[in-house]
Amino acid sequence: MMAELNPLSSCRSGLQPYPPTTMFETKKLTKYFGGVCAVNALDLVVGEKEIIGLIGPNGAGKTTVFNLITGFIRPSGGSIVLNGENLVGKKPHTIAERGIARTFQIAKSFPQFTVIQNMAAAGHLFGGAGFWEGIVRTPRYRRKERNIQEHSMRTLSFVGLEAWKDAIAGTLPHAHQKLLGVAMALAAAPKLLLLDEPLEGMSAEEVDRALEIISAIRAQGIAVLLIEHNMRAVMRICDKIVVISFGEEIARGTPEEVKQNDEVIKAYLGAASYAE
Repeated sequence: MMAELNPLSSCRSGLQPYPPTTMFETKKLTKYFGGVCAVNALDLVVGEKEIIGLIGPNGAGKTTVFNLITGFIRPSGGSIVLNGENLVGKKPHTIAERGIARTFQIAKSFPQFTVIQNMAAAGHLFGGAGFWEGIVRTPRYRRKERNIQEHSMRTLSFVGLEAWKDAIAGTLPHAHQKLLGVAMALAAAPKLLLLDEPLEGMSAEEVDRALEIISAIRAQGIAVLLIEHNMRAVMRICDKIVVISFGEEIARGTPEEVKQNDEVIKAYLGAASYAE
């Protein structure tokens, strides 16, 4: 069961006093589309309970990296390793079962279904009961249904959407649709959660709330790999940041190190991005 959210006294209060154990990494991850190199020999390392930012300008290759990690496209070279297992060549549903879930820049819910129906649909992807069990409604299937409903409501409460459970997903405010995407990804009980621009289009107050939720996700033992253009938010919540441009890494380090990197400032961020 997920814990209650804590106030956002410090999004980065979960920082480890020692290096975390590596649970996910890519080595020399590369993807060519024809003669164009979209991702070039990218090394990523994510430790347990870490929040790692993957940033760069539009077209830098960030979403391609997410598509490679989750099996939607196959790399041209390199490895993708979760807890010692190379996931290259595995199907997206297998990768999700191993413990990697993602959100999308554009919300991927069933807009005509209610919020709780969307959560149930996500839960069924990972519940383990078979087709014929559903047809004859075996005791195991009924137990699974109860467990999915209970887990769905706990997760909706965790992201603050319990009051919206009977709303049609397509009618939700934009920020709520983003949070529903996070909740649906959490239905997979991931070890690593990939968030693709979760703060896009949110107000300052909504951003603060979303950062609370991301911080609380880490507190549950889930590592996060974050793509986000809101630089103030990235600097607030990430333990480390990797910056890519045209598919190649140009910098990595702590938020403070990246903030002061001249190459990053010239290539992407600009000094004004850090104005308080």
